[in-house]
Amino acid sequence: MGTLDGRVAVITGAGRGIGREHALLFAAEGARVVVNDLGGANDGTGSDAGPAQAVVDEIRAAGGTAVANTGNVADWSGAEKLVAQAVAEFGRLDVLVNNAGILRDAFIAGLGEAQWDAVISVHLKGHAAMLHHAAAHWKQRAKDGDRPDAAVINTASASGLTVPNAGQANYGAAKAGIAALTLVAAEELERYGVRVNAIAPIARTRLTLATPGMGAIFAAEAGEGEADLLSPANIAPLVAYLARAGCPFTGEVFAVQGGSIQRLRGWTAAQTAEHDGMWSVEAVAEKIGGWSA
Repeated sequence: MGTLDGRVAVITGAGRGIGREHALLFAAEGARVVVNDLGGANDGTGSDAGPAQAVVDEIRAAGGTAVANTGNVADWSGAEKLVAQAVAEFGRLDVLVNNAGILRDAFIAGLGEAQWDAVISVHLKGHAAMLHHAAAHWKQRAKDGDRPDAAVINTASASGLTVPNAGQANYGAAKAGIAALTLVAAEELERYGVRVNAIAPIARTRLTLATPGMGAIFAAEAGEGEADLLSPANIAPLVAYLARAGCPFTGEVFAVQGGSIQRLRGWTAAQTAEHDGMWSVEAVAEKIGGWSA
């Protein structure tokens, strides 16, 4: 018996890296998987059906069940078709793992509009588009008396939550937005039997290897006989746990890196100033001017 026996899952960006490991583990745990990957380059340009199909072939060779999808999740209709494919192939959708992403790093002063738009589109719009169409499917099922036990796992990042990374204003903003989207979606979709969580993973992927200042850190692999804690395979078990039926968590963001899983919390008040009446510039200066920077 696998953790995900009988579950139907869509996993985006599953042709390589972390998404590939999600797909392989999900299938090994008994899920039927739609492996989505546009097959583009790190910056999102181009397309290639090979990566998604290669993962499907690997799953099938191991005795699992999977189909490929090479649609663009940043396209609203492409996301709709992806959800529809899962339902057509397997009768329903139980799990959505939003993982697809790209990088177009640049410092803000030199950041072009196209660089901003492309990253926000794939990450934030891609998550929103998939959530919208999956939510519509689950809402209809609930209305029909077939209340699902469904799960969404979104992919945020330390870059947008805990470790601001110079040169990644677009990526960090998208990832912070995904964390906020997760919390809102959890509030909205619980009534339909849907849990929504997010992870902020750190692992060795083609994107982290291409990130300035990080490539050398992630390039080092474990020695013989040592656990490779930076492997993307080390991320997938948390996602499989969050995807299983009856998981108790919703509206959470988990950081996962190496041997550590952390439950994150959002913005909190570090200091508070109180003032009677309307604020003035002088009153603000008096009240918070002494706070340490």
